[in-house]
Amino acid sequence: MNVVADPYPSEKDPSQRDGRLGVGIISAGKVGAVLGAALRGAGHQVVGVHAVSEASRSRAESLLDGVPILEIPEILRRSELVLLAVPDDALADVVSGAAEAGYFQAGQLVIHTSGRYGTDVLAPAQQAGAITLAVHPAMTFTGLTMDLQRLNACAFAVTAPAPVLPIAQALVVEMGGEPVTVSESDRGIYHAALAHASNHLNTITGQASEMLRGIGVEAPDRVLGPLMQASLDNALASGEGALTGPIARGDVGTVARHVQLLSESELPADIRTAYVQMARATAQRALDRGLISSTQAAAILDVLTD
Repeated sequence: MNVVADPYPSEKDPSQRDGRLGVGIISAGKVGAVLGAALRGAGHQVVGVHAVSEASRSRAESLLDGVPILEIPEILRRSELVLLAVPDDALADVVSGAAEAGYFQAGQLVIHTSGRYGTDVLAPAQQAGAITLAVHPAMTFTGLTMDLQRLNACAFAVTAPAPVLPIAQALVVEMGGEPVTVSESDRGIYHAALAHASNHLNTITGQASEMLRGIGVEAPDRVLGPLMQASLDNALASGEGALTGPIARGDVGTVARHVQLLSESELPADIRTAYVQMARATAQRALDRGLISSTQAAAILDVLTD
């Protein structure tokens, strides 16, 4: 983990610092609008934002008040730093299209916020003379002002050629985040890890809530919230050594009863499938870490297979 100290004294007005840049935002989605506001808060001037949908325009008005809504060519013409916050599947086309039209400028900083890609996807801009950087905040965004405070506890995956890596790191620090260097070849695994942790946690929470509602629990969040928060805190602090529950205890009968009840219930099939698959993974990892014996693991896996 590489952390760069803030290069600017905190007591100095950000707008009076040297090295302030004209920033263009493409587009005003939840990520782009928030990061644009964070860069403006660091003293940079946001010179234009691209916003097509009504939601994006409303977000731009809220977070980037006074910034003109412009078309992409005009934003690229005006900007010293271009922040590309477009969907992953659209990024390559946006970059190649702008490069073919000759919109990128030599020396212009071009940054994308996709977790999936490093800087290779920005090759057309780099060939036009731009300085290309990949910066991805490891955070879920609401597109509201609360996100600006949450950036202070947020890690950003930073990928860039070594000579310009400090530029990306400094910009992250300016936005309040902590830069973590991820190599070009590792971006895919990095992104899969975050999707696994965040998206699948959401799925598990939804499934567990549905199970509780099905037995008459009116506020599943009150039951699950403290438990899941404590489990997450313990797992982050102590790793898999903090694992509790029937698998960690080797309680084969309990696991078998869970599977039986889920098979007999009218709950959606995806809940049983998820329980079984996660239980298998948990049993294997518990065995590998010495939490249960090979005999206990074999018995649990047999139950889950049946």
